[in-house]
Amino acid sequence: MKKFGGNAFFIDRDNVNTDEIIPAKYLTYIEKEPLKPYLLEDLKLDGYDHEKINWSKYQVIIARANFGSGSSREMAAWAFEVNGINLIIASNFARIFRENCFNNGMLAIELEEDKIQEIFDTFSEDEEVEVFADIGQKKLHFQGQHDSLEEKFEISDFQKDLVLSGGWVELAHENY
Repeated sequence: MKKFGGNAFFIDRDNVNTDEIIPAKYLTYIEKEPLKPYLLEDLKLDGYDHEKINWSKYQVIIARANFGSGSSREMAAWAFEVNGINLIIASNFARIFRENCFNNGMLAIELEEDKIQEIFDTFSEDEEVEVFADIGQKKLHFQGQHDSLEEKFEISDFQKDLVLSGGWVELAHENY
């Protein structure tokens, strides 16, 4: 079974849009692999330097509200997936971005704003925070250097089937 989780990268900002996730100039690619070096290239965040981030260290993104807003492009989800990120946690997502995540076999988990704030308060200063999703129990497990936390989440049975199958194409192949 696919593992959902790993080391977390924190994005302490609302309204991270798809142009920041994968700039439009790279949308000519029709495969995922060429998108890999451009993930979050245009992210506007204090202290963030795209050139200094080693994305292979991270498998989880934790962000604030309205993640994935902007133009609807499946490549935004692809850019995370090709970099090994398969779990994104935010207080809410742009609808199309969230569906693109599930359609590509990734988890996009929504938690209430106060829970997101608690996660940032507890873990964002830690050098390493591991987060794992137990899909069957619908629980997230957070483990930092000094603290741990567990949060319940909700996804539909169909979304669960999508991610466990690896995405829409794989689910359709298995069932139709």
